[in-house]
Amino acid sequence: MRKRLVKSPKVYVRDSGLVHALLGIGDREALLAHPVAGGSWEGMAIESLIAAAPRGTEAHFFRTAAGAEIDLLLQLPGRRAPWAIEIKRAIAPKIERGFHAACETVAPERCWVVYGGTERFPIAAGVDAIVLVDLCAELAAA
Repeated sequence: MRKRLVKSPKVYVRDSGLVHALLGIGDREALLAHPVAGGSWEGMAIESLIAAAPRGTEAHFFRTAAGAEIDLLLQLPGRRAPWAIEIKRAIAPKIERGFHAACETVAPERCWVVYGGTERFPIAAGVDAIVLVDLCAELAAA
């Protein structure tokens, strides 16, 4: 690739319950009102997707120096191109220009937006919005 990639890793705490306990978040309402809610959802979703992926799957965070970003790239065993996954807590997810730019660079096999809703639907050309549980099932079947 002829892009300059950012070398600093993105850190996730694998146990969102531990994070909530350390921050004194005792219930759902307190979590939803807390600034960590989006990051907690993203970390929980990433952990769930990695756990559902087939053995040998490689997981990466992708970001260029220009800011184009993909929350999770999963390189499944035996596949040439990865799956690009953006994670949004919103019920009506929108994807930014940076996700499209990153996908142009990476050329993923499939593009997904995991969101907090209940239905699967196309969000843009070649990108589907999907519920976390459904994408976990897709990965388990891959």
